[in-house]
Amino acid sequence: MPPPLPWLSWQVGQRVVLRYRDAEGRPTEALGHLTEVAPDHLNVATRRGEVRVPAESLVIGKLVPESRHGALPHTTRFHGE
Repeated sequence: MPPPLPWLSWQVGQRVVLRYRDAEGRPTEALGHLTEVAPDHLNVATRRGEVRVPAESLVIGKLVPESRHGALPHTTRFHGE
């Protein structure tokens, strides 16, 4: 049985930060609001525009609050990282 896909419990409109590997394998991040959640990818509206993050490139991700105040969100690791 494949491991669960924790991001499938996230909702469009929630603010997230995703660390992933780009097409060249370099680590990068996307911070913004989810515009699409699917088993094979996530779309995030960032300050620089829409970013599509393939599930297989995800390293770590978490929901983040809208403000700087409040409790730290739970962190979810992907693919045994």
